[in-house]
Amino acid sequence: MVAGMLEIIKKPIITEKAMRLGDKRQYVFEVDPNANKLQIKKAIEELFEVNVVSIRTVRVKGKIRLRWTRRGVHRGKTPLRKKAYVTLKEGQSIELVTGAGT
Repeated sequence: MVAGMLEIIKKPIITEKAMRLGDKRQYVFEVDPNANKLQIKKAIEELFEVNVVSIRTVRVKGKIRLRWTRRGVHRGKTPLRKKAYVTLKEGQSIELVTGAGT
């Protein structure tokens, strides 16, 4: 069952903004773009053994990237990403994301 959960939750997003949200019991994860909120909630609860209060999702469109080479300009695009902002029940936290013990 864990293998399916790891396909939904790709990785935690650890940025300054995400660290500030950790004080409010909110954590940010990059998730599968096809996953819905119920699947994300179930995956978080099973992987980290916490109770999820709410989930907000954001779809981040891919950016167009240009690279200049001897043969001319190569155009490409970064893939679409989906982020999930997860709020946990009062008194709970995810130690992997908060960086406790470092």
